[in-house]
Amino acid sequence: MTGQDWLEKDFYAVLGVPKDADAAAIKKAYRKLARQLHPDQNPGDAAAEARFKDIGEAYAVLSDAEQRQQYDQLRAMAGGARFTAGGRPGAGGAQGFEDVFGGMFGGANGPGGRVRYSTGGGGGSGFEDILGGLFGGGGFGAQRGPQPGADLTATTTLPFRTAAEGSTISLSVEGRTVNARIPAGVRDGQKIRLRGKGRPGDPGAPAGDLVITVHVEPHPVFTLDGSNLRVTVPVAFDEAALGATIDVPTLDGSTVRVKVPAGTPSGRTLRVKGKGVTTSSGTGDLLVTVQVVVPQKLSAAAKEAVQAFGIATSGEDVRADLMAQARR
Repeated sequence: MTGQDWLEKDFYAVLGVPKDADAAAIKKAYRKLARQLHPDQNPGDAAAEARFKDIGEAYAVLSDAEQRQQYDQLRAMAGGARFTAGGRPGAGGAQGFEDVFGGMFGGANGPGGRVRYSTGGGGGSGFEDILGGLFGGGGFGAQRGPQPGADLTATTTLPFRTAAEGSTISLSVEGRTVNARIPAGVRDGQKIRLRGKGRPGDPGAPAGDLVITVHVEPHPVFTLDGSNLRVTVPVAFDEAALGATIDVPTLDGSTVRVKVPAGTPSGRTLRVKGKGVTTSSGTGDLLVTVQVVVPQKLSAAAKEAVQAFGIATSGEDVRADLMAQARR
């Protein structure tokens, strides 16, 4: 960051805090904005990304007592004036840089006199030398100090069972091998942040983070719903009508016995406790959705039996409730 940045940017306004805000208020304001503007929360939003960088820049200065004091001093000396490269105040009354700082160094040569600041050479003090002390002696364009490493991104695709049960995977990131623990129950599209696994920073500064986007291959039978496992099970008409106990597959390759109550309609979901996915927050359930199967072809005897059933239940209008609801 350059000294010109300090002159032009109002870091207090960037964070939305007053100039007399204490360290706790500055930290609270930064954390709130960082959560709102983080690139992970605003993918593809260039404006949010730019503001995220601005608040990070502002917080880096205002959270450091020494840098904040230097920043306040420089802004106070500038007095909010707009600096030009030289010359007398224009029609709008804006002061040139020499006019603002000339009195500080006794450089005025009488009324209308002017102090000239060179950019160096000839043994004279340049502009950087005059204000260098405000920036740790490193010159007006000096860096704050060691810069942290940049965040990196990576993607990985996992089989459904691996994503459900969790696993440790290895990724190649900029020539390095990074081992990452994928928690059980990770969702398709979920991002996992590994602190300090990004690009290394300058000596003495922390490394960036590695953000992994996980893609999960679909399973032909199971789907994940948080820590719950969902499965759709075909049920014969007589099993749904009369009730039955059926075998339902589980993710570990075994089966569990599930009771289907008599009169169970197609689409109803039955819950089997503790047969879902085990995560850090506990074990989910197996959610069994019943799908009543209608035969595509019937033998003569079966067709006759269905017709007999239709006659026996002809007094019931299965669409009566639908019609009543539609008239509301």
